[in-house]
Amino acid sequence: MCGITGIRSEKAFVDPSVLSAMTDSLRHRGPDDSGTYVSRDRKVGLGHTRLSILDLSERGRQPMGSDDGRIQVSYNGEIYNYREIREELRSRGHVFRTECDTEVLVRAYEQWGMECLDRFIGMFALAVWDGRKNELYLARDRVGIKPLYYYMEDGLFLFASELKAIMEHPGFSRRISADGLALFLRYDYVRSPHTIFENTRKLEPGCCLRLKDGEIEKRRYWDATEFWNAEPWDMDEEEACDAFEEILADSLRYRLVSDVPVGVFLSGGIDSSLVAAMLRKISPEPLRTFTIGFDDGEYDEAAWAKKVAEHLGTDHTELYVSEDEAADVVFDLPSIYDEPFADNSAIPTCVVSRLARESVKVVVSADGGDELFCGYRNYLKCMRYAGAASKLPPVARRGLRAALSGLGAGVFGAAGGIPGLSRLGKLGGVWEREKAALLAALDGDMAEMNRHRRGVWSPRDMPEVFGRTGCAHRETFSAEFDALETGDLLSRMLYGDFRIWLPDDILTKVDKASMSVGLEARVPLLDHRFVAFAARVPANLKYRNGETKYLMKKALSRHLPRELYDRPKRGFSSPMDRWLRGMLRPVAEEYLGEAAVRKSGVFDPGRVARWKDGFYEKRTVGPRQIWNLLTFQMWHERWH
Repeated sequence: MCGITGIRSEKAFVDPSVLSAMTDSLRHRGPDDSGTYVSRDRKVGLGHTRLSILDLSERGRQPMGSDDGRIQVSYNGEIYNYREIREELRSRGHVFRTECDTEVLVRAYEQWGMECLDRFIGMFALAVWDGRKNELYLARDRVGIKPLYYYMEDGLFLFASELKAIMEHPGFSRRISADGLALFLRYDYVRSPHTIFENTRKLEPGCCLRLKDGEIEKRRYWDATEFWNAEPWDMDEEEACDAFEEILADSLRYRLVSDVPVGVFLSGGIDSSLVAAMLRKISPEPLRTFTIGFDDGEYDEAAWAKKVAEHLGTDHTELYVSEDEAADVVFDLPSIYDEPFADNSAIPTCVVSRLARESVKVVVSADGGDELFCGYRNYLKCMRYAGAASKLPPVARRGLRAALSGLGAGVFGAAGGIPGLSRLGKLGGVWEREKAALLAALDGDMAEMNRHRRGVWSPRDMPEVFGRTGCAHRETFSAEFDALETGDLLSRMLYGDFRIWLPDDILTKVDKASMSVGLEARVPLLDHRFVAFAARVPANLKYRNGETKYLMKKALSRHLPRELYDRPKRGFSSPMDRWLRGMLRPVAEEYLGEAAVRKSGVFDPGRVARWKDGFYEKRTVGPRQIWNLLTFQMWHERWH
């Protein structure tokens, strides 16, 4: 695993010192080695930092070139099937000098051009400079496990694994994008292809970019839509479970390919327990597992992870995180996440990455199961809203809609101990979002319903927060829903989260946290072959009679006793409400105070004061909203 960066300049020569600074900013991603390349005409520069996983010798150094030097590659990731591709290339006359997958990439490009992407099983973000054609190519893996950013303005093209490398170039402009800011405030992250900066983009998953003569041409070389639109598999439960295990086992075998030890993130939930159990049977080496816990029972699953580890016989390491340790991570987040990012599960992800890095360079992470097999509570809530609305006659829907429209959170003040209602009464922001979702369900707009359920600030609050409509990119959710031919609501939500939430929130979180300490995280549930299989699994094998992840649990029952995993989902998050009212309150008071807000110049100090008071005094604003504002303010101080 590595960090990559580069420059293509139409009007000026590449400054080697600037290229070196861009490369050095990514040393955390690749602490073992680094290198740069500048073309003969000094118009192109590539940089690379290396985390040595395969072929640990200097022969694997990048950027790596073809025999004549006219093709240069800077590459971040792993091509797990590189050995098979290497044998095919040898049969075609290619000669290899190393045992690393980077040279396979170079030779594969020589043989097939960028069509070589279709042959790779792996995770990657890569750059290929073809001096023969005067073309620069960028590509990102099919699912978006590895990040890739690029900037283009006035003849200057920059790219990198992280924004911080692009920001090292003196020609880069740090103007904040209104679209990027609105997306962050609405969803806690900035959705691809947008970023927080103007003229700066994320290359979307499964896409290849060509830069030639100052013009960008993009194409999608892999699209999961075709698998979701295909006919569901005609299998009974046992056949589906057998196929599930067979494909996942093959994915896991590939992800054990390494010249260094491999560990596993074990949370104790369904996904990580299944991955650990299957790896335990496949791995020829003892399995190392890592987990963290909190002293808050609502968020802590460490005890369950320990029981799973004991049952599997793994070499298990656990760490209970103190508030002081968590606070230390909070101050590191703006540097680690160099774009505003407010998913609070970044805190435990950073901590467990640091814990694992003390023992291993590679870990297996079980991300993707929720999006492929219906693991989030959001899906259940949306299906209940949609189901209830569909049963009402039109006149009743119109009447209920009229009644809900004028209903504020204050009406719940007399709710007493009625489950759910009293909480809505305390958190007006929560109610406003739920109300917007209910109204969308009554209107039959399922994409809008899901969008509101995913949002941070309510539609009522967003104009005040952002100072304009605040509903940026509503069409992205509708577009993902409309891309599917099926009328199945669950499949549409899963597909939408696979395309939006998974790469821009979940995978971004894991990549930045793990690579901040030079740890490679491999994701077997997102092998593109497994994704293609999962997309066609019928909805009734993902959700049945109120039970989520039905097929995953059936597969897990073959490896673990049911009492070790049959419990309510908690998720990998942190006790943010308690922290904001305790150890983080001084931080929030500082960064959301009048002086700091006025200095950043993004929000109105008076409004921020009201929101802060709504959280600490009136409980009409939730912790997620305050954390959203706080992370932005901390990011702004660090990077702007």
